[in-house]
Amino acid sequence: MCPALTIRPYSEGALSQAAGKLRAGELVAFPTETVYGLGADATNADAVAGIYAAKQRPSFNPLISHFPDRDAAAAHATFDARAEKLAAAFWPGALTLVLPKRSDSTVCELTTAGLPSIAVRVPAHPMARELLRAVGRPVAAPSANRSGRISPTTAGHVAHSLGNAIGMILDGGPCGVGLESTVIDLTTDRVVMLRPGGITKEQIAEVLGTEVIMAETDDSAPKSPGMLTSHYAPGLPVRLDATAPDKATYGHEILLGFGDCVTKGFDAVLWLSKSGNDVEAAANLFARLHEADQKRFDGIAIAPIPATGLGLAINDRMKRASAPRAPHPSP
Repeated sequence: MCPALTIRPYSEGALSQAAGKLRAGELVAFPTETVYGLGADATNADAVAGIYAAKQRPSFNPLISHFPDRDAAAAHATFDARAEKLAAAFWPGALTLVLPKRSDSTVCELTTAGLPSIAVRVPAHPMARELLRAVGRPVAAPSANRSGRISPTTAGHVAHSLGNAIGMILDGGPCGVGLESTVIDLTTDRVVMLRPGGITKEQIAEVLGTEVIMAETDDSAPKSPGMLTSHYAPGLPVRLDATAPDKATYGHEILLGFGDCVTKGFDAVLWLSKSGNDVEAAANLFARLHEADQKRFDGIAIAPIPATGLGLAINDRMKRASAPRAPHPSP
């Protein structure tokens, strides 16, 4: 059960309390110059799963990881010359860069939705940057509102939308920009704008001296990572809603279990959640898929998971993982 919501205006004590809560795996809403963010320790899968539960977010979209400065972000993302130029021009500020994730990054896979890329931002709001320095870890933070609702630009908006789903709001007054950050994908040779925002397409193009492609006009660059039908896919085939082994088709199967499911006959079992807890299952999802993807098995079976709460998002990701794989294009 969530504690009663507290709203604390800026003070050293309030900021220290907020940083402590984030390090302890709790959720804290805090101001940025764009909108209020719902923060969690980006290295803690359980904490990040709490974001999805609080927002009632329907799918595990990649979340933006926030940092106090460029050097902190570069410990988790690989910067090329284009990223360096944009960071120098617009950070701190309303720009998010989607970059290759470093192999030694501690940001959990639930934050990045299991993708090899990571979305990074250095906000300009002084309270946000002070909080991020105090936490000392990347902070995942989508907008602090129920999914599908209006983004919040005051602490009151956050309280009205999320209520006691979170424990604390750090009140920094109204947001200055009031529009979400621009998201630029630099994981390919092209510069793709995934989301327009506080930094314009023209500004990006001027700094880089190159064309900026809008994602909605390019089918090969979806608006958001994870929109492809076949995604999050391990090497082994994935079978959903498994209530018994299918040895005739898959031979040796490993089961990803959930709640009171049938485990007899499977070659091995890894648990998403023995208790049937969707938040726990969400936190374990990508790690268990990696663990299950072993050559000694012929397939991965997924126990039935109710399509309620975070179960909707889990089922969405598993459907993508089980979808027919598109052939690789010819070179």
